[in-house]
Amino acid sequence: MMPVSHEGKSLASYIDHTLLRADAVARDIETLCTEAHKYGFFGVCVNNSWVPLAGRLLSGTDVTVVSVAGFPLGASSIESKCFETGYAFDHGAREIDVVLNIGRLKQGDNGYIEKELAEIVQTAGKYPVKVIIETCLLNRKEKICACRLVAESGARYIKTSTGFGSAGATVEDVKLLHECAAPAVAVKAAGGIRDAETALAMIEAGADRIGTSSGVKIIGKP
Repeated sequence: MMPVSHEGKSLASYIDHTLLRADAVARDIETLCTEAHKYGFFGVCVNNSWVPLAGRLLSGTDVTVVSVAGFPLGASSIESKCFETGYAFDHGAREIDVVLNIGRLKQGDNGYIEKELAEIVQTAGKYPVKVIIETCLLNRKEKICACRLVAESGARYIKTSTGFGSAGATVEDVKLLHECAAPAVAVKAAGGIRDAETALAMIEAGADRIGTSSGVKIIGKP
């Protein structure tokens, strides 16, 4: 049986218990929040429209409500990402996972990325911004560039994947992001993490947070 802790810290406390499916309904969000509180997950990650419900359900608990912006493609305008960010925090979220404009990064439009991240971080204020770079779409040079831009923006985390791309987190990518972004920026590994062995491998590689819809399975609960 795989261990459910890492260096004295419970594995559950690394996990953003995630439900971002398009067909999720209120009772699914209720189950997600109940599990997060019961098992001690760090947070729940939900789409924007479910933030008010998750916020009410988790009020008075230690579970953090996390939402997303520009999800899952990252190609929406800066203004729309800022609006989503503001809405999430106004309705109970305390972290935002925003998808970087991947196309702009790939064409070398770093000025656009700098402006996008600066405005989102400013909108978030005191709350952490996690920037999703969708590693499966980037080459090594682009990943390193993304790390630099995220670090310079004041965002708190760089995140591997949306979970909706052609591939998710890899140990190699987590190591690279950690090496390039630490200590200013932490790493969230997400996408395809479905068991404790994989989660622990990501943490050993440098991940400070794990995004997964398989949290209950990962910590060994029925």
